[in-house]
Formats: sequence, C-alpha cells, structure tokens
Amino acid sequence: MIVLSGGTKGGVGKSTVATNLAIMRASLGRDVLLIDADDQETATDFTTMRNEKLGDAGYTCTQLNGSAVHIDGKRLAEKYDDVIIDAGGRDTASQRAALVIADVVLIPFVPRSFDVWTIEPVAQMIEEARAFNPDLRAYAFINRADATGTENLEAAEYIQDTNELEFINTPLGYRKVFGKAASQGLGVMEYKPIDSKAISEVTALFDLVFAIQKTKVVTYG
Repeated sequence: MIVLSGGTKGGVGKSTVATNLAIMRASLGRDVLLIDADDQETATDFTTMRNEKLGDAGYTCTQLNGSAVHIDGKRLAEKYDDVIIDAGGRDTASQRAALVIADVVLIPFVPRSFDVWTIEPVAQMIEEARAFNPDLRAYAFINRADATGTENLEAAEYIQDTNELEFINTPLGYRKVFGKAASQGLGVMEYKPIDSKAISEVTALFDLVFAIQKTKVVTYG
C-alpha cells in the first residue's frame, strides 16, 4: 500500500504523520519504505536521528524528487509491504508524481482560516491526479486541533463542502508530545511518559488508513 502525506501548506504536520505511520506499520512486522520527497528533508533528518538513538529505525528511508518519485517509487513499492511518502508543503513535481502512484493521500489541515483556505488548490491538484490515478482516495483531517472553541467544527464543515476530498473525523490534537517525540527520533507510541490521548488519536488515524487496504481486498480481490 502506498500512502502519501501531502498538501500545499507547510507546517501542518505532514512529516509527523508520515513518520508515525511508518513507525507504527513497521512495528507490526511490515517491511516499510519511507520516501522523503520534501526539499526540507525532515523525514530523512528524523530517520538519521532515530538510527543514531535506536541503532535501527525499523524501516528504510530514501530521498526521491521530481519524476523519480513516480518512476523509482513505483519500482521500489514492489519490494516493500508498504510505502509512506512525505511530500513538501507546496504544489511540486514531487508531490504530483507521488499522487500518480499513491493508493491514499492524507491531507492534514490546521483549523485556521489561512490554512483551510488552501483546500481549493489541493482539491484541484487531486482532481488532476485522478486523470492518471482514478482509484486515488483522498482524505482530509484536522491536525493540531484546538481543545475548545468552534474552529475545529468550522474547518470540518469547510472541508466537507469539497468534492475531491473526503473528511475523516480522526483529529490529532495540538499536543506537545508530538514535537517532543520527534525531537528524540521517536514515534508518539514510543515516547515516555505515555500520552494516552495522543496515542488514541494517532491510532484512530492509523486504523482507518490501513483498514482501507482490507476494504479494497474484499471489494476487488
């Protein structure tokens, strides 16, 4: 299964989502490839830190850019159980190439006006990708959700009005543990002391994403 963590807005937590999904999937004994398709190389830096801390990240990480994401990514996907792609926060050739080979694209949105307003170019990018990848499933969710207030609900309603994206109610809260874990090369599931709320949230997202594969097998297998 190929999962892309994407979007056109930087700083919304795409790398956090990608690295945590890779760690959690690998913890189940899956052979996972994490493709860093972001010029900022956050996933690569994270994996380097993780290898230094643990001796073995538990998954393989490689950098690909531009058309190589499509050409080499598709070839490499045949050698791994799962591929997670971390794309940059812009409409790049790398992200468009990833959309052509992905089974699922996850688009995190921070519940702020300037962030949610980027949904239209994201939707257009996905619509264009479906000309080449008609089975692409696109899901949007709230990241760094507020504990109180109406902004989460307002953002969700705005997303639900977009035809190309399906809103999923698996928000990740605005929790310090995500940053603390990342700074140590760890996933949220591995960090101590345990943050049960953060673990519950990321597990809900993980379960939904990888249940999609089971659904496809039942429907088309």
